[in-house]
Amino acid sequence: MANPDIVAFNIATFISTFFLLEFASDKFVDHTAVVASRVGVSQAVIALLTAGAEWEELGVVVASLSRSRSSLAFGNIIGSAISNILGAFSLGLIAHSNEYQVTFDKSSRIYSLNLLLLTTVVTAVIYFAPEDAWTIFGGLLLAVFTIYTLSIVWAISRGNLTAPEDSDKDSESETSNEESPNPIADNNALDANQPLLQSDEEHASYGTPTRSPIASRGPRHSLLYHIAYLIFGFLAISLAAYVISHAATNITNQFQVSDFLFGVVLLAIATTLPEKFIAVLSGHRGHMGILVANTAGSNIFLLSLCLGIIMVGTNGHLDADSVNVAELAILWGSTLLFTVTVFVGGIWSRWIGIAMLILYFSFLVLEFVLIRRV
Repeated sequence: MANPDIVAFNIATFISTFFLLEFASDKFVDHTAVVASRVGVSQAVIALLTAGAEWEELGVVVASLSRSRSSLAFGNIIGSAISNILGAFSLGLIAHSNEYQVTFDKSSRIYSLNLLLLTTVVTAVIYFAPEDAWTIFGGLLLAVFTIYTLSIVWAISRGNLTAPEDSDKDSESETSNEESPNPIADNNALDANQPLLQSDEEHASYGTPTRSPIASRGPRHSLLYHIAYLIFGFLAISLAAYVISHAATNITNQFQVSDFLFGVVLLAIATTLPEKFIAVLSGHRGHMGILVANTAGSNIFLLSLCLGIIMVGTNGHLDADSVNVAELAILWGSTLLFTVTVFVGGIWSRWIGIAMLILYFSFLVLEFVLIRRV
């Protein structure tokens, strides 16, 4: 019988620490972008590295493995990958405003195809590969993540792809707050697409910036300030991930629910809330490229880096339950539907989004009543 006090305390701990996790992730991402700008690293590269980068998921994975709850980490990865498509991408399609046409560019198609290929390989490895070979495949997944990141950086440098924007929080808000804006500009030097407000770095290419009374209000923080916040964000992520993992373990122990079920449903929903929020905003404002990049980028991060760490760390020997064929089929099928949607697009996108959301709710119900039979 579950102890109400223990359950209530751990639920409250889980919820409150989740807000710390999201706050820490924002600080880590934002100040990483500012530091990169100060030291001369491309903002496009930083945007890529933070787009869909599930730092909170990575923290939960590491914390769960450190506490020998590998099934919780594994379930969270599979559940989050499904939720990013059927739960978040679908909301973006549904929220799409009629003022904008649904179109997906070349970059979106490349991202979606890469994700489909990776998901196909991962599902085949999980289902067919022997457990003792997971260390090898895990190492290959980590190598895939490294190659993927380097290839995108190279493509951005060649101007072949458009870098996706930050999935957790647009780093432009931090840059605009930290770098003093200048609303005064020579009208002859501006074209129709050039913004009126520019940071110091942006003015470097146009000439000496002119200060205004408004600009003087925003102090420019030192590089050390941003580095300190970057370190603080990373430490807070690690702490929050450990507390969430511990609270989730206590809840599952009280209700005698399997770690994998809790990870694939409840923990996955909680840790993908930022992606759902950004998906709605991106879809409503017609930024379909951002919507696709965040969805594909998040799942590539999960299925390469995070899953690779689990495979290497466990060598296929999970502490409890593992994924079954139904969950793998839903993961692969949802990814295929995502890719087809990106290539087809058009007026049917909202209906596809509704169908995806219905499929997601059906999946959650089936997890409890049929797949896991709670």
